[in-house]
Amino acid sequence: MDPTAQQIQQALSVLRGGGLVAYPTDTVYGLGCDACNPAAIARVFAVKQRPLSQPLPLLVADLAMLEQAAADLSPLARRLIERFMPGPLTIVVRRSSLIPDIVAAGGPSIGLRIPDHPIPRALAAGLGHPIAGTSANRSGMPSARTAAEVRRQLGGAVDCTLDAPCGPSRNLAASASSSGTPESTILDLTQDPPALLRPGPIPLADLQEALGHSLAVRPA
Repeated sequence: MDPTAQQIQQALSVLRGGGLVAYPTDTVYGLGCDACNPAAIARVFAVKQRPLSQPLPLLVADLAMLEQAAADLSPLARRLIERFMPGPLTIVVRRSSLIPDIVAAGGPSIGLRIPDHPIPRALAAGLGHPIAGTSANRSGMPSARTAAEVRRQLGGAVDCTLDAPCGPSRNLAASASSSGTPESTILDLTQDPPALLRPGPIPLADLQEALGHSLAVRPA
């Protein structure tokens, strides 16, 4: 078994046991757990020192898992998924009953993303559930882009930290760079017109072209 596969199997064992895993994505390092385990989700909030009033975004393996986590997907949502996922776009949609209240701070919606990185997709697929996709850092601190940065910020609070480069899948084989890209663009599809909650790697013009109209811009 190659080293990456070994790390993934170790991480899956941790996730199944309710533990926390830090892992690379196409953007920055993520801090994950089984999104269907409320106790594990509570640990993520505690480790990050993140207020329980701030929902956690989730990463999924593929469209089928995204459909399970969302209460419904509009034609517009599907158009955005087809164009920008896997990739650095998080869409906020109404959540299904699969997602515990604590993940969404008791609200009706949740942020979902299919990352363009094989490791988080393998973790979600192997677990059979979405995983928490929040950045692996203390709230208010810079996002971690390497395993070493995760360890400096979170130390022993994380049960397993996978050591591999961040960045889109197409760049991983060509480069060992761990620079990644900015954190994902967040687009709220629960309102009309959709609202840009956080700018990210996807240009505003590309989003507006995909939407077919302009969108509101407001802080998350």
